[in-house]
Amino acid sequence: MTDHVSPGRAVRRAALLAAGVLLPLPVLAGCADDDGGGAAGLAQDIAAAPRGRVANGGTVRWAVDALPGTLNAFHTDADRATTQVTGAVLPSLFTLDRTGTPQRNADYLTAADITRREPRQVVVYKLNPKARWSDGRPIGAADFLAQWKALRGTDHAYWTARNAGYDRIAQVEQGAGPHEVKVTFARPYADWQALFTPLYPKSVMENADDFNDGARDRLPVTAGPFAVGDRNSDDGTLTLERDRHWWGAPAKLDRLELRAVARGKRAEALSSGDVDVAEIDATVAKKIDQASGGAAPAGVPKSVHAGNAGAQAGAGEDTPRGEVAADAVRAQAAARGSEAAAAEARAAAALKTLRGYTVRRALQPAYTQLALNGGSGPLADNRVRRAVARAIDRQTLADTVLKPLRLPATTPGSHLLLAGQEGYADHSDAVGGTDTDAAKTLLADAGWRSGRDGRTSPQPAHGDAQAGHGGAPGDAAAGGPEKAGEQIAARAPAVKKSGRPLTLRFVVPDGPASAELRTVGHRIATMLSRIGIATAVQKVADDRYFQDHIEAGDYDLALYSWPGTAYPSTDARPVYAKPQPAPDGSLRVGQNYTRVGSDRVDQLFDEAVSDLDPKAAREALNKADARIWAAAGSIPLYQRPELVATKRSLVNVGSFGFAAPRFQDIGYAK
Repeated sequence: MTDHVSPGRAVRRAALLAAGVLLPLPVLAGCADDDGGGAAGLAQDIAAAPRGRVANGGTVRWAVDALPGTLNAFHTDADRATTQVTGAVLPSLFTLDRTGTPQRNADYLTAADITRREPRQVVVYKLNPKARWSDGRPIGAADFLAQWKALRGTDHAYWTARNAGYDRIAQVEQGAGPHEVKVTFARPYADWQALFTPLYPKSVMENADDFNDGARDRLPVTAGPFAVGDRNSDDGTLTLERDRHWWGAPAKLDRLELRAVARGKRAEALSSGDVDVAEIDATVAKKIDQASGGAAPAGVPKSVHAGNAGAQAGAGEDTPRGEVAADAVRAQAAARGSEAAAAEARAAAALKTLRGYTVRRALQPAYTQLALNGGSGPLADNRVRRAVARAIDRQTLADTVLKPLRLPATTPGSHLLLAGQEGYADHSDAVGGTDTDAAKTLLADAGWRSGRDGRTSPQPAHGDAQAGHGGAPGDAAAGGPEKAGEQIAARAPAVKKSGRPLTLRFVVPDGPASAELRTVGHRIATMLSRIGIATAVQKVADDRYFQDHIEAGDYDLALYSWPGTAYPSTDARPVYAKPQPAPDGSLRVGQNYTRVGSDRVDQLFDEAVSDLDPKAAREALNKADARIWAAAGSIPLYQRPELVATKRSLVNVGSFGFAAPRFQDIGYAK
């Protein structure tokens, strides 16, 4: 049976997360140390500074995975870079604070409230009278009207990523005054604050051609602290320039330059000083930490790093440590061959450059989950899925990923909200904690029992899988053998049914950015082996992982992540909605890639999104989350780390957590 999936921003974001790449995502704010480095593992780490301590001028070069495929955030081709650009150049009526709570943006709104609930919900937006597009036209009802018509889903000529919320609106019109917009809903919509952000000028939204292709690489009309400048596809750069038409607090920087730098090339770009801000992985973060005073980074000669030792090399003098190290290298190199001298000189220069950066670290508003494909095979049985869930020690997995990064290793207790968000509650007890005996009992109830001799030799479940080395978890990530497929045999007596052993195919991405997922995958395979489940680990190319396997349902077990959201009633519903049969006999799964759902969960989401009482809406979401846990289609493992390298002199930038960046406040400390 062919499965149908729904396109949309959530699909693209999940794909990025699946490959170990990603998004902007706890609760307490950290205290910064003297050099601006934040305490680890908090809601955000951005070297926060008041505007009075930020210098005027300068450029920040910000690494992105790729230049935006479009500047239309509602287009099917929108990506992370699109969101970054629109946050700096277009109106965001509500922005998120560090706890993921929507806050009215006073630059654009003086008020926005539900003014009537019966017989229909009415929201009135009161616009800041100073708010104007860069062509001088006031922001007004015509822009709201054009955006609603483009996104409501009735005109299929528009290549929209999603229509949620806009499809509930009955009318958009001018309010009582020139700066008021009145929106009347056909059906109640609790997440109304998510609408009209970003807000586009009517020139982008009024016709399908302009919507689809007119904003691919330019936005001639904007309304933010920055405006879109030059794009150089050959150099992989897009420049945002301070907008002189902006009525709010002016941007501190002259310009922001987005630079396309692949994840695997971030270390090189930082070592050469080619970027000022870059999201990085744990390996690069370790190099920067070591360069700032720890052990020698991998690949750097000890003689180069010796300048870090301090007391004998200029202690008490004003000479920077990097210069001391470089001088030491030059002196030592005089007695060596030119090739060795050049190599050490390059290493010294790179080390000195890396010392100019610091690592900002927090937890992303996104969690990595173990997905169990309930569409077919053994995992179609809820008892088998629950057995898998109870065999896994989530705390050990969280410790493995987060403790080395000095981040709090707390396991998520909800699929729908993250710790620190209002209404968060831990419902993981609906499936139960780690208990191998209980897991074995569930397997036995499902007909999977140990063989008479207590052991079997399970066969790979996929043609690519080969008998593996059966080594410790994480061997692959640590430099052990990398194979197209690898068998993790059951350590406990293997379970079988009708003479067939239980072997699950575990698909993992094989790229360098996905080492964390492979390590976690091997640890999970070992945990499952203790209850008699064997796994056939199949490594696949990063660029095929999501489309060919997760989206297509070609896996038993997989690891990927979902971003957190301030609007779970809207954003999480398609992720957990019950797949529905299509007229042609296929299965419409939407974005529910585990193929596990229920009518009751769908009903609870519908109740939550339609209830204008926030407390009642949260109660419905909590009930839905408990049922999602009990269904065991997905098991949240840990909140993803967010590691960002920034120049030490930069403030108000780094690991933002849930909070929306205030681009106008980013700059260099005075």
